[in-house]
Amino acid sequence: MVREKVTVERLTRAAAEMADEVGFDNVTVSALARAFGVKDASLYSHLGNVHELRVRVAVLALTELADRVADALAGRAGKDALVAFADAYRDYAKAHPGRYTALRVDLTPGTPATAAARRHSDLTRAILRGYHLPEPAATDAIRLLHSTFHGYVTLEQSGGFGHHPRDADTSWSRVLDVLDTALRHWPPD
Repeated sequence: MVREKVTVERLTRAAAEMADEVGFDNVTVSALARAFGVKDASLYSHLGNVHELRVRVAVLALTELADRVADALAGRAGKDALVAFADAYRDYAKAHPGRYTALRVDLTPGTPATAAARRHSDLTRAILRGYHLPEPAATDAIRLLHSTFHGYVTLEQSGGFGHHPRDADTSWSRVLDVLDTALRHWPPD
């Protein structure tokens, strides 16, 4: 059996898949080496340490999420854009729970890794163009949207909504209605 060549890209993709299967916190260089059938030391010629591996998974996740959101936003404005963005975000988190967790990795400002995070923020700003929010209201709105989406998805993933009679999809739709209303009637500074 011929073993495929180990590359940083293959390691990153394998780590992302592993994160989705066993949880992001369980992704280690040792676990990845076992998956590739090699010794830990052989991976260190491709990776500096486990933090570098996790940053690479975070950048991959940010890029994938931004691609999905960009596709969802195409040709949309206002509430349609808000719902498309939010649904793409939530669907990504459901499909890739480990990668979604990787989005919380602290990225060093000024590094190429932060370009992926910037793209995500830029896509959120694209939604807000339909609401005509000036600065600093636009920054406040971005923070509101990201914290609402992240909070909802995190609670949903942890089973926080499982014991309520109202289904999570219905509540999600109502949350998006409320966000749309808040964005259309943003209070002045």
